[in-house]
Amino acid sequence: MTLEEQVKIVKTALEDKKAVDIKAYDVRGVSGFADAFVVATGTAAPHLKALVAGVQASMKEVDVDSYRTSGDPQSGWIVVDYVDIVVHVFSPEARAYYALEKLWKDAKPL
Repeated sequence: MTLEEQVKIVKTALEDKKAVDIKAYDVRGVSGFADAFVVATGTAAPHLKALVAGVQASMKEVDVDSYRTSGDPQSGWIVVDYVDIVVHVFSPEARAYYALEKLWKDAKPL
């Protein structure tokens, strides 16, 4: 399965759970620890939890398991690491504060 196909599965899962402002970046050459980052916003802690669960279920359907999941819905930031793809799910406040997209300004959108 290609990187682009995996990113599409992640984005679709996030869309299905009503994530806001979903962005995907090809960070090959920009980041040394992943090929793509997907960033999305949820509206509240339960929504963040549902977004992550939706991504994990969709990826599991295609036999892709996460390497690690970090964060907590109450903290406003959950990271799901699929090695090639890292998914960041934020509360609106945490996304604005950390502004990860600024770190990848040279990355190509997917």
